[in-house]
Amino acid sequence: MADKTDIAVLAKQFARSQKILTALGDENRQHLILEMMQMGTCSGVRVGEITEKTHLSRPAVSHHLQILKDAGIIKMRREATKNYYYFDVDTASINTLMEMLKKIKNIMHALPDRSIADD
Repeated sequence: MADKTDIAVLAKQFARSQKILTALGDENRQHLILEMMQMGTCSGVRVGEITEKTHLSRPAVSHHLQILKDAGIIKMRREATKNYYYFDVDTASINTLMEMLKKIKNIMHALPDRSIADD
């Protein structure tokens, strides 16, 4: 069973992961992420390219990309007047989320089996 220290650590990790959880919880942003992945360009994609692949307006795509960027899921590179959005494997927010999920799994694994009814 998890002790108070484990729960305190989990609470801190959860608080640090709230932005990424909120960002990933939106269906439009999930769709944008999938579309960006399907485009397969490692160098990044522009707002217009993503807009063509979605049902969203250009301002809506920009808004959702900003939320994903603020959550640490994507990064942006500027070349002159063009912005390119891309995924970065060294993103700290994703690492924090993964650590939190591992902690949750460990805590759940330590719990007793509750699938058997007590008689």
